[in-house]
Amino acid sequence: MNDRNILRSSLPFAALAAATMMTGAAESRDILLNYERLSSLEEPLSMEFGAVTLVLNGVLDSAVIRDFDDSGASGSGFSGNVRIAAFAQLPNRWRVGVTGFGQVAAGKVLDDDTGENTSGNLALSVGGVWGTVLAGNVSGTVREQTRRARGVGNAALAFDGFLGGLGDAGAGYTGRFGPWTIAAAVDGDGNVDFGAMSQRPHGTSDYRVTLRAYSADYAASGSRTFDTSGAGIVGELVHGSTTVDAGVTYERFASSGPGADRWAASSGVRKKTGALSLSLEGHYGRIEDSDEFAAALGVQIDIARGLSVNFGVNHSRAEATGNALRAIDTEETKTAVSIRYSF
Repeated sequence: MNDRNILRSSLPFAALAAATMMTGAAESRDILLNYERLSSLEEPLSMEFGAVTLVLNGVLDSAVIRDFDDSGASGSGFSGNVRIAAFAQLPNRWRVGVTGFGQVAAGKVLDDDTGENTSGNLALSVGGVWGTVLAGNVSGTVREQTRRARGVGNAALAFDGFLGGLGDAGAGYTGRFGPWTIAAAVDGDGNVDFGAMSQRPHGTSDYRVTLRAYSADYAASGSRTFDTSGAGIVGELVHGSTTVDAGVTYERFASSGPGADRWAASSGVRKKTGALSLSLEGHYGRIEDSDEFAAALGVQIDIARGLSVNFGVNHSRAEATGNALRAIDTEETKTAVSIRYSF
């Protein structure tokens, strides 16, 4: 699924009827509703009002973008997102909360045409020692738990992850069992997404591995809808201020007519030296006889707490010729420079 969904406005509905319970499992409390490119790196602000704890964080970004494949067209854009959550603990030690995420974008932004749009996600949660049950706009929570880390600065690697995905509103579950964090989601049409993540230190390094599988629908160009299923694995190594990761995915697209298989691999490296952060990522995929390529370079220079200058170069190329999907047929290179404040 693409990181940007144009509009999410449906309200959360009934919570998951039952959740798997295991003695000794620790609660997974982080509700990940930010499915967009911009992600805050600062610790959230928190306030207490009686038995309720409020948590707030967000990002403001003002960018200048140039598209080298559109006659050198350039423009400016603004993006801002905010996450606010309210949590309270019941007498039985269950933890209840509501989490909201909203974004506004205007002008020429990195992954959209000139225009203006807003989006938002909302989720309710109930958690205990058995984990956390979610209801609302939770379709991207499994991806956020299992995805490769985002590039720094204005890097945005195209085609990374699955093409198919769940509908907007649904229900989900997250729980931690020893070193493993389990996440699952289901939408209103019965499509399912499942993931598992383990992260452990070893010597002077830190290792992370994630697994993900899903079954859903995909609407391709030409009004054709495919039944999709896929599986992927991501591995990550952190040593000091350097992070290296790689992911491999497989998807099957089936319909009453033609079908297609998609194999894809993405990899990246991130490095931080003082106030300077760098990232370099690459992607290669193949749908039947068609190839897809992407590369992204990101730079971030910290100025003060939460304030930074960001740069990115993003290239993507894909040909739809010869495959049943005809879903992606593009070639573009974009650069972006922005001033960003994270809180």
